[in-house]
Amino acid sequence: MHLLRRKFWGLTSKSLQKAWFRSSVGVAPLNTMESVAPSPILKDSFGRQHTYLRISLTERCNLRCQYCMPEDGVDLTKKQDLLTSDEMLKLAELFVKQGVTKIRLTGGEPTVNKDIIRIVESLKSLPGLEVVAITTNGLVLTRMLVPLQRAGLDIVNVSLDTLQPLKYQKITRRKGWNKVIAGIDLAIQLGYRPLKLNVVAMKGFNDDEILDFVEFTRDRNVDVRFIEYMPFTGNKWDTEKMISFKEMMSAIQERYPDVTPLDNHPNDTSKAFKIPGYEGQIGFITSMTQHFCGSCNRLRLMADGSLKVCLFGNSEISLRDALRNNCSEDDLLAMIGAAVFRKKKQHAGMLDLAHLPNRPMILIGG
Repeated sequence: MHLLRRKFWGLTSKSLQKAWFRSSVGVAPLNTMESVAPSPILKDSFGRQHTYLRISLTERCNLRCQYCMPEDGVDLTKKQDLLTSDEMLKLAELFVKQGVTKIRLTGGEPTVNKDIIRIVESLKSLPGLEVVAITTNGLVLTRMLVPLQRAGLDIVNVSLDTLQPLKYQKITRRKGWNKVIAGIDLAIQLGYRPLKLNVVAMKGFNDDEILDFVEFTRDRNVDVRFIEYMPFTGNKWDTEKMISFKEMMSAIQERYPDVTPLDNHPNDTSKAFKIPGYEGQIGFITSMTQHFCGSCNRLRLMADGSLKVCLFGNSEISLRDALRNNCSEDDLLAMIGAAVFRKKKQHAGMLDLAHLPNRPMILIGG
C-alpha cells in the first residue's frame, strides 16, 4: 500500500500533492456541502475530474436481457465476496469526501437489493452529495418508487427497449411490459421530470420502433435516450446489429424535419434533441461511433468491490480486499488515486472493443 502511495505521490505536481495531503488528513473541512471541493485524488493524467460514481448494488437481476446477460447465464460472485451495504456506504462516503457529487445506483437490478431504501437514505445524508439516481428495469417501480422517493431519490432512469409487449418478452426472456409502463407513468405523476428511458437500439430487433419511441415523447415528459449497441462478454455483439446515431437521426429527421438540438452540459453522455410541441425529448448515447471520452467524469464501483475507471477497460482494483485487510483511509485514497490517474485517454475503437476481454454487462452494473 505504501508503495502505491509513493507511486501516486510521484505522479502529481507539488501543489496537487499538498492539496491531496490536506484532504487526506482532514485539514481542509469536508463536512458541509459548501466546503466540499474536487480533490486531485479523482483527477486523471488528462485533467478529467471525476465527480460521478456509479455503484452496482447487486449482480442479480429479475430479467435476462439478451444484450446484457449471456444466454447461458453468468457465474455470480459468492455472497461473502460481495460488498456489504455498510462497506459500500463507507466507500461511497470516501468518494463524496473527495468531490463526488452524483451517485447512480445500478445492478444487476438495484431494486433486487433488499437494503436499497436504507442505502438511498444513507447516501442522501452525506454532506456534499447533490444527486442520488437509479437505473432500473422498472418492473417493481409501482411498488417501490414511493418509498424510494421518500428516502430522497432524485433521478430515475428506466431501461426499456421496446413498446411491444411480445417483443419485450423476447428480449428480456421474461414477462412484465405492462408493469414497466405503469411504473413509468407513476414516476411522471410523482414529479420525476423528465423521466429518462434508456433504449438499446439494435438492427433487426427494435430499429422499426425508433419513431414510435419519438412519438412516446408527445404526451409524456420523458427523455428517450437511444443507446448504440455496445460489445460485452457473452452478448454476441457484431456490427450488423448496431444502429449508428447518424442512421437513427436520419430516419427521425425524415419524419420530423423540425427536430431541434438542445444545449448539452459538459459531462453529458447524451446528445439531446426535441420535437417542437412535444412534452418530452430524445437523445443519443454514441459510445461506439462518437465517443465522449474527453469529458468522462464517471467511475464505477462494482458489487464485488472492484473499482473500474472505464466501462470498456479491463483494469480493476479491489477496494473490498483493501477494506477487509483494514487498509487505512490514506492507503485507500492512494489506491484510488493511482487507478484514476492511469485512466486511458479514450477506449479502444469500435471493432477492437469486440475482441477485448471485459465482464458481461450484468457484472459491471452499467
